[in-house]
Amino acid sequence: MLSRDIGTASPDERPTAQPPSLRVVEIVADADDVDPVDLEPPLYDVVDTTALDRLFEPTGSETTARRGQVSFRYRGYDVTVHSSGRIDLE
Repeated sequence: MLSRDIGTASPDERPTAQPPSLRVVEIVADADDVDPVDLEPPLYDVVDTTALDRLFEPTGSETTARRGQVSFRYRGYDVTVHSSGRIDLE
């Protein structure tokens, strides 16, 4: 089983500027060695991509950072998106 830990932000940093949904698509496409536009089914058929992107958006306050993680199945992978910006594929 493939396990990937992708992300540049530490748990104390804000997630990268790229939305989590786009990062998931890129990581899965890379893992499957296909172009991101060729992924079937599209990610939005599996998970609400707008909700996924909004889940870890920065808050209006520097002292209130989003925390947690969300997991779902996509193309045979268990995908976990962390508030730190890390995305794991297993």
